[in-house]
Amino acid sequence: MVSKKAKKQQDSMNSRLKLVMKSGKAILGYKHSLKCLRKGKAKMILISSNCPHLRKSEVEYMAMLAKTQVHHYTGDNTALGTACGKFYNCSVLSIVDAGDSDILTATK
Repeated sequence: MVSKKAKKQQDSMNSRLKLVMKSGKAILGYKHSLKCLRKGKAKMILISSNCPHLRKSEVEYMAMLAKTQVHHYTGDNTALGTACGKFYNCSVLSIVDAGDSDILTATK
């Protein structure tokens, strides 16, 4: 059973993500996120809870080298894709431009 605090936190993250997708720029997918990290364009990385451990550690390592924030999303890859307004799964999401959202400052 999920606590009320965790549920509210996930809802606020979903609303921030929705605003990023509408007004900012985000890149969905593992390969494209790694390319974005290598170029130094990513400002934040979101990783779903059921992302494979090896992939998760690789993304965290690349983010550490690029000095980029990493947020571990509480939902699985289906929930992350749905929060972005897409009809497919997404295990890694890279935020390039936050737009009108305060997602970069709120998750510190």
